[in-house]
Amino acid sequence: MASSRAAVGSVAPVTLKELRPPSPLFVDGASLRVLGKLQEYSVETTIAMIIDGDASLKIDTQHLRDLSFRICSIYQFIGELQIQPDNEAVLRARVGRNVDGLNLNLYYQSLQLVMQFQAERTRCQST
Repeated sequence: MASSRAAVGSVAPVTLKELRPPSPLFVDGASLRVLGKLQEYSVETTIAMIIDGDASLKIDTQHLRDLSFRICSIYQFIGELQIQPDNEAVLRARVGRNVDGLNLNLYYQSLQLVMQFQAERTRCQST
């Protein structure tokens, strides 16, 4: 049976601090995985705001079902980045989950190792 959904590209795990211009990740349509503490959520607009340190990102949650939002909980979202005309980024989430039990120090350490591995792999393939 053929699917009517468009193919989804690979998802890059990123920190919120990386999603600022002129970062190469700050691209309209980029598929991303982000993590942050829920600062606010509006039921009327289905827009959530997550933070990580001094960085923040709006999340459009209209396509998420069966996910309850609790302020100050940690959430992970996967979706596509949309750059607004005022250069503000909004992630249109297609997946979301509460990750309160996640060890954030280990998560960020492993993310750093993945990025180092990918950079080394890219460098080796170009030589």
